Amino acid sequence: MEIIPAIDILGGRCVRLYQGDYARETVFSEDPVAMARRWEEEGAPRLHLIDLDGARAGEPVNAEVIERVVCGVNIPCQVGGGIRSLDTVRRYLEMGVQRIILGTAAVRAQTLVAEACYRYPGSIIVGVDARGGQAAISGWLERSEEKAEALMARLVELGVPRFIYTDIARDGTLKGPNFAALDRAVQAVRVPVIASGGIATLDHLRRLTRTKVEGAILGVALYHGALTLSEALQVAVAA
Repeated sequence: MEIIPAIDILGGRCVRLYQGDYARETVFSEDPVAMARRWEEEGAPRLHLIDLDGARAGEPVNAEVIERVVCGVNIPCQVGGGIRSLDTVRRYLEMGVQRIILGTAAVRAQTLVAEACYRYPGSIIVGVDARGGQAAISGWLERSEEKAEALMARLVELGVPRFIYTDIARDGTLKGPNFAALDRAVQAVRVPVIASGGIATLDHLRRLTRTKVEGAILGVALYHGALTLSEALQVAVAA
């Protein structure tokens, strides 16, 4: 299981939101590049970068910051937030981003998702963010009418090779992932699923390995010191 530190960018700074609430942010660093280098030095195999301003605006806002991060480290990065056109996908890939995360587009523009998967095989991830079991969009501000697992199963048919599953109610809370929902998500598709939201302890990581997720994205747990990246990596290797 791959351990992936998260760097969420709002106003050019590294922050974390509580349950996706833009009004409840905590700033952890004024310099996302320095934070990225810290996680690289501590052994991170990959970074998860999210343009929170972009997710809300529907287009990239912190692309220059993300480019500095991508160019400032030697490990692969996956990027999401406001990516709703093939041109944006192309520009991020040309920037050096390895994986592109599509969220709102997976609900509202599925022809875009299919075309992106066709043009850039292996480079697309769909982020499925669930609130009450239903997919949420537009930076978690809106809820769709579709069940998350049903959406994922349908998107696999369009060629989506990988998902990130986030239970919004757990995100930033340190209360643990929604293991039941994650298990349903893994069972709904036959492609890799990365877990995100609520992971706070080494036991949470051990339990995640039993759900057969490909990776785990860590945010608040690392920034608050609930666990260290070194500890998390050791659990992942042991599994």
